[in-house]
Amino acid sequence: MLIVFGILVFLSSVILGLIILIQNPKGGGLSASFGGFGNQIMGVKQTTDVLEKGTWLFATIVAVLCITSSLFIPKSSTSDRDDLLNQAPASSPTNRGNTVPLQPTPQTQPVTDSPSR
Repeated sequence: MLIVFGILVFLSSVILGLIILIQNPKGGGLSASFGGFGNQIMGVKQTTDVLEKGTWLFATIVAVLCITSSLFIPKSSTSDRDDLLNQAPASSPTNRGNTVPLQPTPQTQPVTDSPSR
């Protein structure tokens, strides 16, 4: 199921990118590339409205697909984590006689070079 969501998100992202690239930041956009055709049939204002609505539509589709795809991620079994927690020691580890206890290191005096007279 995640593969289907991934493919849908990819396709809608590509379409969204193409719609954004078609738009002209100065307002010409798709109608400017068609010349007089855009002005005669669709009109400049209607073309930018369609592209803007398409941008919002595909941005919403991408967002909804991303959010709903997280619902289909398989959950790991909690029994593995519970087993690890149950096996963990409740207190700090103690010396059970299996290991050699650490011996304190002897304190040594710093060696100083002093002339002997």
